[in-house]
Formats: sequence, structure tokens, C-alpha cells
Amino acid sequence: MCGIFGYINYLTPKSRKEILELLVNGLKRLEYRGYDSAGVAIDGPDNKDVALIKNTGKVQMLQTKIENQSADLQMEEKIETHCGIAHTRWATHGVPNEVNSHPHRSDDNHSFVIVHNGIVTNYREVKVFLQKKGYYFESDTDTEVIAKLILMFYKEHPTYSFRELVEQVVQQLEGAFALCFKSKHFPGECVATRRGSPLLVGIKTKTRLATDYVPILYGKESDNAHSEHRPHCHEKIPVLPRSESTSEFQPLEDKEVEYFFASDASAVIEHTNRVIYFEDDDVAAVKDGALSIHRLRRSLDDPHSREITTLKMELQQIMKGNYSHFMQKEIFEQPDSVVNTMRGRVNFDNMTINLGGIKDYIPEIKRCRRLMLIGCGTSYHSAIATRQLLEELTELPVMVELASDFLDRTTPVFRDDVCFFISQSGETADTLMALRYCKERGALIVGITNTVGSSICRESHCGVHINAGPEIGVASTKAYTSQFISLVMFALVMSEDRISLRQRRTEIIEGLKNLQEQIKAVLMLDGKVQELAKDLYQQKSLLIMGRGFNFATCLEGALKVKELTYMHSEGIMAGELKHGPLALIDDQMPVLMIVMRDPVYIKCMNALQQVTSREGRPILICEEGDEETSSMASKVLQVPRTVDCLQGILTVIPMQLLSYHIAMQRGCNVDCPRNLAKSVTVE
Repeated sequence: MCGIFGYINYLTPKSRKEILELLVNGLKRLEYRGYDSAGVAIDGPDNKDVALIKNTGKVQMLQTKIENQSADLQMEEKIETHCGIAHTRWATHGVPNEVNSHPHRSDDNHSFVIVHNGIVTNYREVKVFLQKKGYYFESDTDTEVIAKLILMFYKEHPTYSFRELVEQVVQQLEGAFALCFKSKHFPGECVATRRGSPLLVGIKTKTRLATDYVPILYGKESDNAHSEHRPHCHEKIPVLPRSESTSEFQPLEDKEVEYFFASDASAVIEHTNRVIYFEDDDVAAVKDGALSIHRLRRSLDDPHSREITTLKMELQQIMKGNYSHFMQKEIFEQPDSVVNTMRGRVNFDNMTINLGGIKDYIPEIKRCRRLMLIGCGTSYHSAIATRQLLEELTELPVMVELASDFLDRTTPVFRDDVCFFISQSGETADTLMALRYCKERGALIVGITNTVGSSICRESHCGVHINAGPEIGVASTKAYTSQFISLVMFALVMSEDRISLRQRRTEIIEGLKNLQEQIKAVLMLDGKVQELAKDLYQQKSLLIMGRGFNFATCLEGALKVKELTYMHSEGIMAGELKHGPLALIDDQMPVLMIVMRDPVYIKCMNALQQVTSREGRPILICEEGDEETSSMASKVLQVPRTVDCLQGILTVIPMQLLSYHIAMQRGCNVDCPRNLAKSVTVE
């Protein structure tokens, strides 16, 4: 939720027009993270003041407003060194309007401006404290208290450096945040920090970087540094001792350099592939073209530096190409994304699986008490989809948990538990908090993510990177199928020494081998699905029913319909039909049923008969060539047959296509559904 983009050019002359284009294009790359308002902050004409330009709506509307103000901004003026920050918002505090849009300012003079991703949970206490000191608030956001707080510290301690002021501020904040600061009092400087929300910096130089690591600098250790005092406890906020390393910056280059701060690597890949991922409580400062990373206190497991990593992502991966929407592109990328998930891991010649990220931990996992799969939304559904196979091949108890509910219940966790945390972004707030909860209790932590360098990646003991490629559309598609396959591969690894399961493993691996061509065959149904969408888009509700290995498809399909079309949709376990949902069935209620020739086929057919006998209008997803089942409905989608535990991959794709086409028929924003954001970094 929310996208941050900052750009600093040092000794690299850029016109104000070029700087604004960089900032706006960066926001467009991040728009999937938030899109109800956007804004930028740059140095104004003659570099005497900070110009704030904000607007409600999508980034394109901000771009139009900037173009309308171009005459006032002296767009062609060249600036040798400059810092600009930008933001695209997904509202958490305050309705979307211009005042609540970021960047937020400290005062009418724009002494400090700030962009923020996350939530400050103690903002009310800080706000009351500042109001008592005479500070006036113009917005309804939690972010504005940060801008006012840094101004207060600046007035009280005018000799402090920009970085030291930010360090004082973040010590007073509770919650999750990524922050980027700009100030008219510190021209050409930028300070950024994070706690719980993602943030990285891209580095671009004309010559080779002097080092692949940036040393970490520490402030003075003191009792005050460990204080938990908050502004609601004291009349005056306690101030930390100044760092000994105030002027100790470690330059990466002594010449021209450009820095790109961003919430996501997709915003910087067109400029540079060299990035540093920040850790919680890092305070990164750019001054005189040099980047330094500071921490207020040293912990036992702190590394001595942050590594500059090289992104493998390609620019074309985050472009739509010939597709109308990112989601459509990502659905049609699945024949390749599933192969990428298996690449180098599944050996089809000798029928073996190698998961390098967890290989050393397999003996420990085999000795565990139980497996716990924890996620939210689509990631939770991938866990449900594979639970039955995990139980079958590991013969261990498998719990599947929604991360938020798991935390609400303060679920007992033991040292001999193995906890899987599943998240496309690797930054999902509820999942990350559940991870820390389990880690504190000594459980083994396994991360299943799509984002290298994400918080879940870094905080897990081991894990599997699903290699689905960048996913821009808010509604997850290819990440779901890749998470599914990653968990199937784990189940296969766990059973590799079981002679009694050898035949079962062989048929599953054969199924994985054929998956790419079968997904291509399912995608050929796109035209039929589009016709079906024309019959359904005016409906108010859609029931999706199945059981066994296909129940997860019902939940995931219903979620996609809700996300994209704003229709009510419900995934129903077919075995529960008689226990309530049957009351909904009549000749007006559309029902989609998934009926495969698997161990629960007869039970699904019984449910189908109950629907048709009550004048229901079932739409069927069934196997190719199954004319007997197809005859039970007027509208049928036939998908290729595969091994039962993989069938959910082939049955979910028609649901992804159906939700996409219904959304198109209803005129909905496919890539950016209302009220939703791609990376949910707040609870």
C-alpha cells in the first residue's frame, strides 16, 4: 500500500522538467500500490523554496496538473544537484483529497516535506502533544505528525544534521512505516528510513562502483537510546545523544551519482540494476553525493554492512506489451511462470526434486511436530490447495491459518513446529507479524515469496523463491500457481525416501512435466470464457462450488470475482450445500461447479443433482471428453485432465479469465480495483 519514489542527482545536471518526468514515471511504476491520490515535492524556481504539487486520482491526473503549472515552474532550468520526492497513496487515514495527499509539509514555508508508506499507530498521542505546543494540523492523516515533529526538533536543536533530526523523530513513532524526507534547510540532501514497510535505493554511476558494500555506522550507545518513552508520557519528548559519526559519510563515488529511493524495485529497474534493500531501523542519508547508512543501536546479529545487489529483473517484465492490462498479461504468462518456478529444481529425467533454499533443513523438518501454513488472501488459498497433498506425502498434521486470525488467537507455537509463511510481496504486514511471533517461540521459519530481498525473505531461516516474475496487477494470478507448485515440490522432497509413495510421486512429477502445455490449452478457452462473462456480468451474485483438491479453486475464484468485478461471490464446499447454501439456489442464482473425475467425483455429482433439481442453472468446469458430466449443464468449460493434486492449477485459470472478462464488461479498473492495493503493508 502506497508507493514512495525519491530521486537525487548529484553533479548530474537535470532540468526541472526531467526531474519531474523521472518522479512521475517512478510513480506510474508504483501505481499498483496505491492510486487514490499522488504528489511530488521539488525545489521551486531559483531553488529558493519547495514546490508541492498534489492531486486526487491516478498519477496521470497529477501529470496533467504539473503540465498546467509548467509556466510557473521554469521547467527548462538546469539543476546540478537536487532532491525530489513523490508518492502515490492508498488511503488509511483521511479521505482521498488534495490536503490528505502526500507529500506532507511541516509548515506553510515547507521547511520539511515527507512521504510515508504505512501506519503510525501512536499518531493521536503525538498529535495531541504537538497541538499543546501550538502546532496546527491541516490534514486528517497520521503522516502529518511526522512532518510537524521534525520541525519541532529542528527548532529546538538547530545544529543537528538532517539525519540526526530524522533519528530523533523515528524514536518517537510506533507502527509500520517507510519514510523519505526532504528539507529546504538541507538542499540536495535526502534521508530515508523504514520499519516494517519496504524501502530500497538504486544507485547509478557513470563508472564502476567503488565497493559492493556500504558500511553501517552506529550512534552512541546509551540508556536513553533504549528508552520506550513516548510523548503522551512526558511533557517534553526525550532527545537522544547525538551520534559520534555526524560527519562520517562513506562515499560510493567521488563524482557524478544518482540515487533512486523506492518502495519496489520495479520503479528503479529502468534506471539501474544496482540496489540496496534497507533493514528495519536503518536510517539512510545522502549528502554531497555520498550515501551512508546508520543505526541507532547495535544488536548481536547485525552485519557490518549492507550489500549492493544486482537485480535480475528486466524492464520488459514490468511492461504490458501487447496486452490490455497487466493482469491479462500475467494470466497468459503462466505457461512460462510455472516452468520458471520448477527450473533447476525438478529433474524430469531421474524424477528428483532439489530445493536448494531448504535442502539443509529437510532432516529437521521431517522430525517436526506439525506443519503450519500461514498467509492472507490468495496466498492462504494456495496453502489450502496443497494441504491435502502435504498431509498425504508427509504424514504430518498440517494447519492452514489466516495470518490475522492466527495472531488474534495468540495460537500456541512450539519449538518443534515448522511454520511456512506465504506472501507474493514478502512484505504482507499480518503475515510478517505472525512470522515474528512464531520465530520468538523458536519455530523453524520457512518463507515462500516472490520478492528477493523482502522482509519475509530476510527474516526466514530458509525458504523457496517462487520465481514467478514481477506481478503488477493487484489481483494475484501467476503468483498463486507458482506458490501452489512450490508447495507441491516441497511435499515431493519430503517423501523422496518413501518406497510406498514412489508411484504417487512419479505420477505427480509427470503431471508437472505436462503442465506447461496443459496451461496453454486452458488459455485457448479465453474466447468461451469471454462469452460466458457476457451472460454473467449483470448478475448480482455468483456461487462457486467444489470439493477435495478443487475447493481452493472455489475460494480463489470467488476472491478474484469480488476483487475485480465488485460482485458478491462465494466459494462453497460442495459437501456443505445441504447445510445452508442450498437455500440460495433457484432459477435466478448463477452457480458455477467444478466437477472432476477424481476420488470425490460421485459426491460432486450428488451436489450437482441437488442444484438442478431445484431449478438451479449450473455452469460446469470439467475434464476434456467428459460428455456425461457436461450433459448436466448448458454451459461447460472443459480443461485437460492431470493428476488430481495438480488439477487446481488448471481449474483456477478459467476463474481468473472469467473475473477479468466480467470486470471488463462492467467497466471496472482491472489492474487497480477500488479500495485495494498490491502490497498490504499495514494490518
